[in-house]
Amino acid sequence: MKSLLAPVVLLACAVAPAPTLANPFETTLANGLRVIVKEDRRAPTAVHMVWYRAGSMDEKDGTSGVAHVLEHLMFKGTKNLKSGEFNKRVAEAGGRDNAFTSRDYTAYFQIVPKGALPEMMKLEADRMANLKLEPKEFAAEIKVVMEERRLRTDDNPQGLVYEALNSAMFQAHPYRRPIIGWMDDLEHMTWQDARDWYRAWYAPNNAYVVVVGDVDHREVFRLAQKYYGTHKAQALPERKPQNEPEQAGIRRVSVKAPAKLPYLSMAWKTPKLRDVQQDRDPYALEVLAAVLDGHDASRFAKNLVRGSRVAQSAGAGYDGTLRGEASFTLDGQPAEGKTIADLEAALRAELKRVQDEGVSAEELARVKTQSIAAQIYKRDSLMAQAMEIGGLEAAGVPWRDIDVLLEKLKSVTAEEVQAVAKKYFKDDTLSIAVLDPQPLENSKPKKPSGAARH
Repeated sequence: MKSLLAPVVLLACAVAPAPTLANPFETTLANGLRVIVKEDRRAPTAVHMVWYRAGSMDEKDGTSGVAHVLEHLMFKGTKNLKSGEFNKRVAEAGGRDNAFTSRDYTAYFQIVPKGALPEMMKLEADRMANLKLEPKEFAAEIKVVMEERRLRTDDNPQGLVYEALNSAMFQAHPYRRPIIGWMDDLEHMTWQDARDWYRAWYAPNNAYVVVVGDVDHREVFRLAQKYYGTHKAQALPERKPQNEPEQAGIRRVSVKAPAKLPYLSMAWKTPKLRDVQQDRDPYALEVLAAVLDGHDASRFAKNLVRGSRVAQSAGAGYDGTLRGEASFTLDGQPAEGKTIADLEAALRAELKRVQDEGVSAEELARVKTQSIAAQIYKRDSLMAQAMEIGGLEAAGVPWRDIDVLLEKLKSVTAEEVQAVAKKYFKDDTLSIAVLDPQPLENSKPKKPSGAARH
């Protein structure tokens, strides 16, 4: 289950009681770059992240995957650094670094001893403006990305189902395209495509910096001005609405791939979080997902996996904090001897139970307790705190509302959970993708992994 609150990333440890989110500080440089600092002095460490508001949803047909390709190329040379020097500098400072691309954003991070923070800011600011895109580097890296696609999608049956589901669910909205890109687009991509993406979106006024750790916010602001403040703001491409037309009937798609068991994924269009204070349904939908699949005692685990044993696995998920369209998903694999039809009927029956009978006070209390605990544990991780701040900001939810989100989740009633179960799970907004397993002996041998690390 993916939460309205950012996922837990256990990359830094602490033993002191978790702080509230009351102390972050923020400034905006003259060039439009926002800098958010969270002071947490429980370990002599700092997390430095740069988030660009440019992900796969900003791509155009024919260049799908270019956001992710550029993410790889950002670790090559700049006007001031040789190719591979960035990673070497981070390692020599005793740190770790990486990056990730989503539908909504691209982000880069370093986790370092606090004394290395100035150098990290200097390095990151350098590649924001001075990336040196070479055709030779692109030619090598595009092969790495294509191999990544083969391993994560083409040779992964569930990955193929997920890709097919999005393509069926969204016709106009850019979420229909895979983040990794279609293979044909990757095969025809040029280094100029990556250069154009970099020039269009990698600007200080389309980015924000998040620093969490044993730092003084005033010093971080000074360093940001020193290293990032010299870059000029630029005009950004126009973002036109790409709203999905109203769906008018169930959509089904089947994927054939070598596999032992079939797999089912169902997705209903649901609202996303737009107004932290006024919205109610997104919070209730998150609680519903947790009731169905949030813990070992959840309904799917109890009734479908251990009870009727109709499912080998069953899950539910909802994420309302995103730039694009939201959906509520159910998925799973039938147990041996059971069919996809058996599993679909069982998943629907669990939903209908909530629609007809609601949820118990005990279930509601357990979900809320777990949400609070997860939030406390999350704040024991510097990386998780930075991810939480940056991820919400990427979706247009102010970081200042993080504590409000938790309070809103805690205020959800059983009546609200039952109401959203009745309201949003109609066949007219449902898309279904099914894996039709083919004999494993027909599968092609997987090629060895490339050098992908991002």
